[in-house]
Amino acid sequence: MKIGVISDTHRYVWVIENAIKKIGDVDVLVHLGDNVQDVKEIEKYYKGKIINVKGNCDFAVDVPSEKIEVLADKRVFITHGHRYDVKYDLSRIRYKALEIKADIVLFGHTHVSQIAYEDGIWFVNPGSPAVPRDEFYSVAIIEIKDGKINPGIKGV
Repeated sequence: MKIGVISDTHRYVWVIENAIKKIGDVDVLVHLGDNVQDVKEIEKYYKGKIINVKGNCDFAVDVPSEKIEVLADKRVFITHGHRYDVKYDLSRIRYKALEIKADIVLFGHTHVSQIAYEDGIWFVNPGSPAVPRDEFYSVAIIEIKDGKINPGIKGV
């Protein structure tokens, strides 16, 4: 299974087509919030299953702020990350992941791409294809094959 991950598009709809092209052929696409309205633009270029959560810049939308999904027999915790202070460190989100027995944590909010492996859990932040706070306009792709998780960051 291949999972595409995008976050923090912030209504920069003109970057979405290229970001979706870079993600390529995936089984599911996850949008981590800021802004959930951008999912309508994503649907123009991606016709598969989309999972999304709202972020700190998403107001008056009927979308949850976090979800737990089982994808390829792996528990995936999906959140924007702002409620876990991810701009400072991963400790709060790591405790939550341990509590819910997550295999993968997908989060955004920092606009900085990151992959970390702690306590048997993969933490993946795709960064932002629109307004990055590092030098990379980016998305993430996670491949799960034969029970093994292989996350990566891709520039757009």
